[in-house]
Amino acid sequence: MSSFLSWYILITFLGWLTFPLAYRLFPALADRGYTLSRAFGLLVWGYVFWLSASFGIAQNDTGGLLLGLVVLGGLSAWAIGNRKLEIANWVGENRRLIFTTELLFLLAFGFMAIFRSANPEIFGTEKPMELMFINGIMNSPMFPPRDLWLSGYSISYYHFGYVMTAMLAKFTGVPATMAFNLMLALIFGLAAVGAYGVLYHLLTLSRKSKVEGQSEIVHSLLAPLFLLLISNVEGFLEVLHRRGLFWRDGSNFWTWLDMKELSQAPAQPLGWLPDRFWWWWRASRVVQDYDLLGNPLEAIDEFPAFSFLLGDLHPHVLAIPFFLLAIAIALNLFLGGFRGRINLRVGELRVGKTGFFLAAFMLGGMAFLNMWDILPVAALIVFSYALARVHEAGWGWERIEDILLFGVPVLVTAYILYLPFFIGFDSQAGGIVPNFMYVTRGAHLWVMWGALFVPIFAWLIHLWRAGTPARWSRGGAISLGIVILLFTAMLALGLAAYRLRPEIVQPLLDSQQRDAGAFLADSFARRFDHIGSLLTLLALLIPTLSFLFSNGKRPADESTSHSPLPTFHHPLSTIHSPPSTFVLLLIALGVLLILGPDFLYLRDNFGYRINTIFKFYYQAWILLSLAAAYGTAVLLRRLRGSANGIFSVIFVIVLIVGLTYPALAFPNKANNFKPPFGFTLDDFDRIQRENPDEAAAILWLRSAPDGVIAEATGNPYSSYGRISIYTGLPTILGWGNHEGQWRGSDFQGILAQRRDDVETLYAAPDWQTTQSILERYKVRYVIVGYLERASYRVNEEKFNNFLKPVFKQGNVTIYEAP
Repeated sequence: MSSFLSWYILITFLGWLTFPLAYRLFPALADRGYTLSRAFGLLVWGYVFWLSASFGIAQNDTGGLLLGLVVLGGLSAWAIGNRKLEIANWVGENRRLIFTTELLFLLAFGFMAIFRSANPEIFGTEKPMELMFINGIMNSPMFPPRDLWLSGYSISYYHFGYVMTAMLAKFTGVPATMAFNLMLALIFGLAAVGAYGVLYHLLTLSRKSKVEGQSEIVHSLLAPLFLLLISNVEGFLEVLHRRGLFWRDGSNFWTWLDMKELSQAPAQPLGWLPDRFWWWWRASRVVQDYDLLGNPLEAIDEFPAFSFLLGDLHPHVLAIPFFLLAIAIALNLFLGGFRGRINLRVGELRVGKTGFFLAAFMLGGMAFLNMWDILPVAALIVFSYALARVHEAGWGWERIEDILLFGVPVLVTAYILYLPFFIGFDSQAGGIVPNFMYVTRGAHLWVMWGALFVPIFAWLIHLWRAGTPARWSRGGAISLGIVILLFTAMLALGLAAYRLRPEIVQPLLDSQQRDAGAFLADSFARRFDHIGSLLTLLALLIPTLSFLFSNGKRPADESTSHSPLPTFHHPLSTIHSPPSTFVLLLIALGVLLILGPDFLYLRDNFGYRINTIFKFYYQAWILLSLAAAYGTAVLLRRLRGSANGIFSVIFVIVLIVGLTYPALAFPNKANNFKPPFGFTLDDFDRIQRENPDEAAAILWLRSAPDGVIAEATGNPYSSYGRISIYTGLPTILGWGNHEGQWRGSDFQGILAQRRDDVETLYAAPDWQTTQSILERYKVRYVIVGYLERASYRVNEEKFNNFLKPVFKQGNVTIYEAP
C-alpha cells in the first residue's frame, strides 16, 4: 500500500508540476493539456534524465533524477510567466473536469494495482525479459544501460519505457519486482485519463449548444471504456461455444469460423462460463493464417484489455499514454495551437518553432518507446499539419509540398534529439516483404474489430444522412488507388525478389510445392475467397475519405459557435470543421494499418507477418477506439426519436459483446480476486516461497560488489537468465533467441559462441579451458544451482579447487573468481 501511495503522490505531483508548461504549449485544447500533464511530465523528466546520464552530465542516481525534476520545474516556471492569474482562473472554472480526471486516474490506477496484486507473477511469456530491462537500467553505473543478458554490451532495444520505470522505482525506493506491477497499473491509469482528455477536446469542439457542454465530462468516459475495456468479439463467442450454441456434429458455424479451440466440440457438461485453461488467450490469436498447403500459422492480434490481463510490460503497452499524447499534439497542431512561421531555404513552414520542436521531441520519443509507433505517429502529426494548411489555403498539389517540407525536417530533428539511442540501436528488421498468400478472412476481421466497427459505421451513416458534404467519386478513387498501390507494390517486390534473389524465393516456392505461376494463381484465388475483409475495409475507407476530401460547408451536426476555442476561417470552404475532420483522419489511418499487412509486412526473424499484424493492429485499436467513442458520444447526444432508440439498442449490444471478455477474463486470471498467498505487488515473494535457496543467493548478490555472473543459458520463455534478472548483474548469455531478435542476423555467430562457452565453462573437466572462458567474459561470480545441474554435466570439483565459494545454501553455491 505504501509503495502504491508513493507512486500516486509522485506522479500526481509530476502532473501539477508540468501543468503550467502544458497550459502554455496546448492553447487549442479544451483542457489546456491538464489530462495529459502526467504523461507529458514523465516524458520530459525521462528525456532530461536519460540525456544527462548519456552525456555524463548526471549519474544514474537520485541526484540525476532530481536534476531532471529541476529542469522540468524550470520549464514550468518559464511557462507561467505572467499567466499566474490566468491559470488560477482556469483551474477555478474547470473544477468538475479536474475532479473527474483525478477520480478517473485514481480509480484506474487503483483497479489495475489491485488486479496485479492478485496475480503479481513476473513469469512466463516475456515478463522476465521486461524485468531484466528494468533491473539492468536500475543497476547500470552509467548510460547507455547494460544488457544483462549479454555482458559487455548495452541494450539494443527501444527501452525508454523501462528507463521511466527504473526512474520511478529508484526515486521511490521500490524494488524492480514491485515496480514492474506498479508500472502496469500506472500505464493503465495514464491511458485512461489520456483517452478521456482526447475525447473531451473533440466533444468540446463539436458542442452545438451550452446544454451539451454539461454532457462532455460524462460522455468523455467512453474513450477509456472503448480503449481499455471493450474487447474483440472472441470472449462473447467463448460463452456461446461453452453453452453449445450453434454446434452440431460435422460442419457447423464453429468449424466454418475456424478458430482453433472453438472449432472443437464444447466440453461436457455444457455451461455458461468458459473454463478451459487460459481460455482468454485465444482472443489474441483470432487471425488464423494458412500457407497454400494448409499449414496453420498464428498471427498476434492483441488489444489493450488483453495486454493488461496478460500483464506483459512490453513497449507497445508502455507507449499507450504517450501515443495518446502524440494524438493530442497532432490535434493541437491541427487546431492552430502552434501558429507561427519558420523560414527554410526551400520554403516556409506555417508553424512556430515551439510546435515544430515539440512534434520532433514527440516523434523521437515514440521511436525510443516503441519503434513501430513512429510510422502512425509521424503520419498523424504530418497529415494534421497538412489539414491545418488546407484550412488556410484549400486542397491542392501544394499540400504534398507541405507534407514533405514539414515531415522531412521534423524527422531529422527527432533523430538528432535522440541521437544517443539511435547510434546504439540495432534491429532484426530487414525491409519490406510482399505478402501473397496470407490474407485476413472477413469473419476473423469482424471478430477482431466488430465492437469498434459497428459504432464507427453508425457514425459514418449518420454523417451521410445528415447531409454532410462528400466527394464520393474522389473518396472511391483514392481508396481504390490505395488498394491498387499496395497490390502493385506487392507484385513489384515479389518480381524483384524472384529476379534478383532467387535463392530466397525458390525455397519458398518449393515449400509450397508450386512453381511461380501456380503460386501466384493460388494466392490470388485465396484473396477472392477472402474478399470480405477487403470489402469491409473499403466500406469504411471510401466514406471516410469522401467526407475528408469534400468541398462543402460544415457538417450539419457540428458547430463551434458556442465553443470557447479558436475556430478556423475557410477562405476556400474546402473542408469540414473540427472535430469530424480529425476523427476521419484517425479512422483513415486505422483502416490503413489494418489493410497494409494483407499486402506487405516487415521482415524479421519470424519470417511471416506475425509481428506486423501485432504492432499495426494494436496501433489501429488505439486510433479506432477513439473514433468509436467519439461517434458513440455524438450519436447519443444528437439522435432523437426512433433513431435514438435504434442506436441505443445497438450500443447496448456492443457493450454486452465487447465487455464479456474483461468481465469474465479478469476475475479468471486473478483467481476471482482470492489469491492463495494473499495480495502483494512484489513478485520476489514468489521467488522466496518457491525457491528459498535461490532467493537467498539473489539477496546476497544484490549486496555484493558489482560483476559479471555465469549461469545457465537456454530457451526463451523459461527460467534461464533468472539470476541476472533478479540481481541486475550481467550474465554471459541469457535468452539467446531474443538477443538474436534484437541484434539481427550478424550477431548469430557471437550468440552461438557464447552458448557453447557457457556449457564448456560448466562441463569442461580441465581448469585451463574454464579459466580462459572466465577471463574472456570477465566473470566474477559463477552460479551453480538446480538449473545449471539440470542443463549441464557440471564439473563442480574444479570450482571447489580453484575458486572461492562465497555463498552456499541448500543446492545453490556461488563461486567468486579472483
